[in-house]
Amino acid sequence: MNAPGNKSLEKNFSTLLLKWNNTENDREMPWKAEKNPYRIWLSEIMLQQTRVEQGLNYYHRFISEYPDIKKLAAAPDTAVFKLWEGLGYYSRCRNLLATARFIADELDGKFPDSYEEILKLKGIGPYTAAAISSFAFNLPHAVVDGNVFRVLARVFGIFTATDSTEGKKYFTALANQLLDKKKAGIYNQAIMDFGATVCKPMAPRCSHCPFNKVCYAYLNKKINELPVKEKKISIRKRWFYYLVLEHKDQLAVRERTAKDIWQQLYEFPMIENAQDIEQEKVLAKAEKQNWF
Repeated sequence: MNAPGNKSLEKNFSTLLLKWNNTENDREMPWKAEKNPYRIWLSEIMLQQTRVEQGLNYYHRFISEYPDIKKLAAAPDTAVFKLWEGLGYYSRCRNLLATARFIADELDGKFPDSYEEILKLKGIGPYTAAAISSFAFNLPHAVVDGNVFRVLARVFGIFTATDSTEGKKYFTALANQLLDKKKAGIYNQAIMDFGATVCKPMAPRCSHCPFNKVCYAYLNKKINELPVKEKKISIRKRWFYYLVLEHKDQLAVRERTAKDIWQQLYEFPMIENAQDIEQEKVLAKAEKQNWF
């Protein structure tokens, strides 16, 4: 159940947020104020499930090696995967290459300039499409990510689960209602920066918050209860045992071809097991596969 609506706050939300952005937001990132859709797209794909601090150096290396989308599209898979190495979630890299080649071959290298066409690209969902279309073209589409869920849930007292179908629709509608449509790119960047630096998941800086006089969670001591999630992450444990096999000064490696983690990457021969086992059993399994 949600807290009662605050029409006055809804009306003034973007004004307060943009004032904070102009006077207090000192979060620096190389793609802020960027208008090149290729660079914006690259940064957004890299930041999917990745912290900004981790993705920053990768972004610089990719821009240096592949300054435009045609250069990326023409690059060999192995070179791009090597540059991506260590960033994780390699399906993003495969989607990156597929999209770059589609734009280079089918669109003559011109990045789509509408939300609907951007959303059709491989590896891009509603959040990424909203981010690219608003940052590059100032189109009026609100981003809705973890930071936005948290800010809106706390400020407006929304107890609908963010990971429910109802919740996603509710938050998306509210986010688009609050969006300053004339300054969509600036507004979207501001609310994400605000969630990352002030309305943080843990230890939010409520004393520095421009909404602390009207924030439902702060006034009602519900900060740690919002936002609400109904699903719990299920963790699957897997045990990998790698064998370093050498023959005539050469090491054995193989490509992971199955549709699983690290697909298309190379590794030493590996034994997977559902539980921890002793070295002797690992070697016995390897011997059955005629590895030595």
